[in-house]
Amino acid sequence: MKKSIAVITAVTVLFSFCLGACAQINVNTQVSESTEDAEDEEDIDISESGKRVFKHGFDLDYPPYSYINEDGSMGGFDVELAQAVCDHLGWEYVAVPFNWDAKDAELNAGSCDCIWSGFTINGREDDYAWSVPYSDNTQMIMVKTDSGIKTLADLAGKTVGVQTATSAYDLLNDEEGQKELCDTFASLEVYETYTIAFNDLKAGAIDAIAIDVTSGQFLMKDSDEYGFLDEKLGSEQYAIGFRKDDTELRDTINEALEDLVEDGTYAKIGEKYPEIKDYLCLGK
Repeated sequence: MKKSIAVITAVTVLFSFCLGACAQINVNTQVSESTEDAEDEEDIDISESGKRVFKHGFDLDYPPYSYINEDGSMGGFDVELAQAVCDHLGWEYVAVPFNWDAKDAELNAGSCDCIWSGFTINGREDDYAWSVPYSDNTQMIMVKTDSGIKTLADLAGKTVGVQTATSAYDLLNDEEGQKELCDTFASLEVYETYTIAFNDLKAGAIDAIAIDVTSGQFLMKDSDEYGFLDEKLGSEQYAIGFRKDDTELRDTINEALEDLVEDGTYAKIGEKYPEIKDYLCLGK
């Protein structure tokens, strides 16, 4: 009888051990699978509704491409186009406005998924994973029409404004760009936004602004008090800049943009922004 009890006890212990081991194996397997899934989706935010979250990073004051309205809502061609892309893909749109000179820090920190705000490809080709270009643009000099400044040569000894971290700023500081012209200025005043620079131009604190033609047209509002010099500083194209390894996201956005061109959404949004519509290049 004692022998039978001993055998039964041993079998019970062995059976319990097997169950524990199997349970441990199952737990480990589940943890491993969960970890792999988390690693696959660690860079993708999912909303409470189960939609993928797309974080649109843009300049908080770069009209007509992106800006914050007085009521706190977001506006601009790029903002509307990004929202349309999200609607098309069934994603949740999240606006991430920032000061333009902080754009790379925001992108690298994961605060946003892209830089999409009148962002120039030219000179930055190897720095990001770029979408297809969606807008052409030109760098020009804006002046008061009664300033007496008629040519680039007339800028000698004048004070010129430019927004920090823009392609116009880079162009005026590039030996292969327009640095020779910049060296003739009395000074180059660097501003946080073009809106502030334009206010200084109106007040007479500066004599001219080096600016994208589309942004300049928006600020002038068809006023005959301001205009552009005939000579151009340079030409460029705008696209969406992603982190260099986010090629899958870039490709998805490119496909969505193509669809929005085909269904007319891209052109329809452009019609709201007369300063931009003639420069839109997708589908041409």
